[in-house]
Amino acid sequence: MAVEGLLFNVTSGIILGSIYGVSTLGLSLIFGVMRIVNVAHGALIMAGAYTAYWLLTLYGIIPIGSIIVAFLLGFAIGMMLFYTVFRRLLNAPELSSLIATFGIGVFIEEIAKFFWGVDYRGYTWYIGAIPYMGLRLQLSSILAAVLSVATVLALFTFLYKTGVGTSLRAVVQDPVGAYICGIDVQRVYAVSLGIGLGLTILGGVLLTLYNPTGIYPYMGHPYTLKAFIIAVLGGLGSPLGAFFGGLIFGVIESGTTYIFSQMGSPSPASLALFLGFTLLIIILLGRPEGLMRR
Repeated sequence: MAVEGLLFNVTSGIILGSIYGVSTLGLSLIFGVMRIVNVAHGALIMAGAYTAYWLLTLYGIIPIGSIIVAFLLGFAIGMMLFYTVFRRLLNAPELSSLIATFGIGVFIEEIAKFFWGVDYRGYTWYIGAIPYMGLRLQLSSILAAVLSVATVLALFTFLYKTGVGTSLRAVVQDPVGAYICGIDVQRVYAVSLGIGLGLTILGGVLLTLYNPTGIYPYMGHPYTLKAFIIAVLGGLGSPLGAFFGGLIFGVIESGTTYIFSQMGSPSPASLALFLGFTLLIIILLGRPEGLMRR
């Protein structure tokens, strides 16, 4: 087994993990504020990937520009969904919101299938590569990692340096107390859902910077599974935990996939995912709240 190959894959795992972390930020934020489990996560990742593809294909807008469009699109969808769907479910059993997000995910996937078919799509946006460990590391992947870190910093600046962010954290701590203090709790819910969905669709754009191929309506299913592993691993409801959970999972996935492939395994990616689940179980046995508390 080549050490250089392993180090290259670990580095790729850090890059991919940062993207996982950003997209899972949205899932964790929504659960932390509204206690809604968003199983439409993968469908929104897919929407972000298509956003990057179509903006570049039709209008020549590079993926960096797509990030802004994707976030605004997700924010608008989140606000609309809150006032049309989720506001009515605030006091309903948690299963109701789970079914609602499942239905939304199916709807998004079928809309994508209706308009764009099930063919795999991809785009080419080459900005160079650098030699690393005997291989070549794409600059677009490095850019995705940089933008992921910048997104996390922007989110935490918003949460801790703005009035809306302070209100959001107050609602997380005690919704009733926040309401008594004069905070518009429903507005905070709407904003948090908008930001959460915006981050998720943005994550889909970042994912295409790492891998600009394989875009199709059902591409999001494995990312939903991975996002829940990451969110629980980091501490469901903790945005910072979600990001670091993404980094950990990305390194494990990429590194172990390489190791298993070198061992001649017929399905290294599946074994890597199995190992991720195993690690999740071990961590939860010792720390049920995840790596970081909400």
